[in-house]
Amino acid sequence: MRNALKWLAALTGLVCIVIGLVHVVAGVGAAPGAGDVSATVQSEDHFFGAIFAGYGLAWLWGSQQDRLPVMLFRFLAALMALGGLGRVIAMSTEGRPHALFVGLTVVEFVLPAVVFWLATRTERS
Repeated sequence: MRNALKWLAALTGLVCIVIGLVHVVAGVGAAPGAGDVSATVQSEDHFFGAIFAGYGLAWLWGSQQDRLPVMLFRFLAALMALGGLGRVIAMSTEGRPHALFVGLTVVEFVLPAVVFWLATRTERS
């Protein structure tokens, strides 16, 4: 279970870093279906891209530790689930987004559940 958690954390980190850096460079243009947005929204997207890349670095850093920081992974997974909840709120108030974001919402609930399960199994072994 330890290796599965390690590789899942590393993969999650790498994906988040790439997505974050794409948003730092391209802003909202990186999001399918975003359309025209104000300079304020564009600024926020570029900024949060950097934050998301940093989030990915935390996953990646954790995956490289000799003793896997399972509490860190649980915290990062909980943040991901909170982001999924934010998407659900947006869907309920603004309507259904591009299909990519519906799929990401599923990932943002399933992946944290898997991380919590793997973290618990890793602690027990």
